[in-house]
Amino acid sequence: MHYTFTTTFTKEKRWYVARCVELGVVSQGKTIEEAKKNILEAVELFLEDQPSNTIYLSKQAPLITTLDVEYG
Repeated sequence: MHYTFTTTFTKEKRWYVARCVELGVVSQGKTIEEAKKNILEAVELFLEDQPSNTIYLSKQAPLITTLDVEYG
């Protein structure tokens, strides 16, 4: 079965942290390419451990936006 998941990448000190939005799976790498490879592997391992009839995606694309907060 083929899935398309939303993935975000953020730089945290020396690492790129990759997060699969829909599944809550997180991985990292020293480069974006390494983080992408690692998150793919982590998601595949996550899916292997789930029942095959689980549905992960809604029929609508996720809304991705920013949030401005004043603090202090």
